[in-house]
Amino acid sequence: MLLPAPTPTLQLMANTYHPFLVYDLQEHATPERQYRIVVDLSEMDDYYAVFEKHGFSGSGASWAEHIETIVEEHNPELLEHIEVAGEGEIFRAYADSRAATQQFLHLVHPIFADLGSLNKYLSQADPGDFFE
Repeated sequence: MLLPAPTPTLQLMANTYHPFLVYDLQEHATPERQYRIVVDLSEMDDYYAVFEKHGFSGSGASWAEHIETIVEEHNPELLEHIEVAGEGEIFRAYADSRAATQQFLHLVHPIFADLGSLNKYLSQADPGDFFE
């Protein structure tokens, strides 16, 4: 049975977290998955170009790997409250609370918000340390 797509949570999204979209899963939530954070990479060729420039694929799995590394380095306790995944042209994360969602966005959004900050981050990352 297909469930209807939840509506983006305006209080968290409000275009301030581009390219991340945040969804409150509401009645479809589980204790571990209260919020879903998504980036649809299908129309983000400029992001792919920055990833590829530094030897990374730029796929959803690549985003997941980099984001998980950032969280692990700067706020490892947060990993107990989020689940990060990526496949094809989709990056997604699930958070168990609004607070975890906000912490996650506060940490990763500044890096992924624009191509300049992403370029700076990726220029310091060693492709040999990543699979994607």
